[in-house]
Amino acid sequence: MTDFAEPPPAAGDLPQGRFQGRLAFAALVRQALAAAAAQGWNRIILCDADFSDWPLGERATIESLNAWSAHGRSLHLLACDYSALRLQQPRFVQWRQTWSHLVQARACDRAWAGDLPSAIWSSAWTLERLDRVHASLLASRGAERRVLLAERLDHWWQRAGPSFSTDTLGL
Repeated sequence: MTDFAEPPPAAGDLPQGRFQGRLAFAALVRQALAAAAAQGWNRIILCDADFSDWPLGERATIESLNAWSAHGRSLHLLACDYSALRLQQPRFVQWRQTWSHLVQARACDRAWAGDLPSAIWSSAWTLERLDRVHASLLASRGAERRVLLAERLDHWWQRAGPSFSTDTLGL
């Protein structure tokens, strides 16, 4: 298992295998979003109970998302609750508002946080956090892994409802 604080220099060469630790998780998320921009991934799914420990609000991540944003691309967000994301990562919330036409967000508010996968899915590569407490990670370019993760994510997507609105309307 590997633990590193900074992503490897080549964003297009995403690692595979098992990784361990919060620093490795954050670095792999950053690297994946940089690769999405460099390689022009059309669809990305980000799934987590609340995204509270994802580096989505960091300047480098927002730069990668801005570079990735283009016509015909889509980002699907799936969570149990978005309140931690709204409070802790205002840059990402602002990015989501700007690019709302590319982003669909749903919440599985009836799911237990441990049931929902903590993962990144793309047609090129996946990252799944197998254990949130110990940050055990599995990164793969394998087709079988991508299909199995896509099926699990779709299962939850179908049970979720629209959430994380760009509007802050009050009554």
